[in-house]
Amino acid sequence: MPENARLGGNLDQIELEFVEREATPQLLMKLSIQPHLAGLSLSNTVSVLEVFGVERARSTVHNWVHKADLQPDDGRSPNHVAVDETVIRLNDEQYWLYAAVDPETNELLHTTLEPTRTKVLAHSFFGELREKHDVDDAVFLVDGAKPLQDACIRHGLRFRYEKHGNRNSVERVFREIKRRTSSFSNCFSNAEADTADDWLRSFAFAWNQLI
Repeated sequence: MPENARLGGNLDQIELEFVEREATPQLLMKLSIQPHLAGLSLSNTVSVLEVFGVERARSTVHNWVHKADLQPDDGRSPNHVAVDETVIRLNDEQYWLYAAVDPETNELLHTTLEPTRTKVLAHSFFGELREKHDVDDAVFLVDGAKPLQDACIRHGLRFRYEKHGNRNSVERVFREIKRRTSSFSNCFSNAEADTADDWLRSFAFAWNQLI
């Protein structure tokens, strides 16, 4: 997250319906999930729990994050949407991260992780985005990527080529994601693609809480 970010998000938005016989108080679980997604490593998050007299393994906190099933809220109506794609390394394999951002608020609207980069997957991403948010009247800001432009045309969406300007919002998100995945390799090391996809959506939830 940006260096001046503060943990001001609402903990009540982190629902722990998956909890059954977990001995850790839910407030401490939420206080673990939020700072980890905000940039704290699993090791340091476990150390924070120890301050409260609770000893938990890093894998336990990792599981809390994924079981919480966090993701950005639906129902946004942005005037502009910056869309981009970038390569994410998962173990020794290459995946493509698709992301849509409201450049006026810097909120992440939707993300998905795919094993390749095709027009079909780009079209699917835009379809999911349209199901989640009211974006049919928005202007989409895209770069020279043909699959993204083709998806806009097939969905009947207005788009504008923009290499910098308002598209910088999605580039900032990508930089932070790459910083996290390189600094805290335990997020994606030995992880399945579905697990990484879940983490990215949880990251999007935390990003929106803290911007």
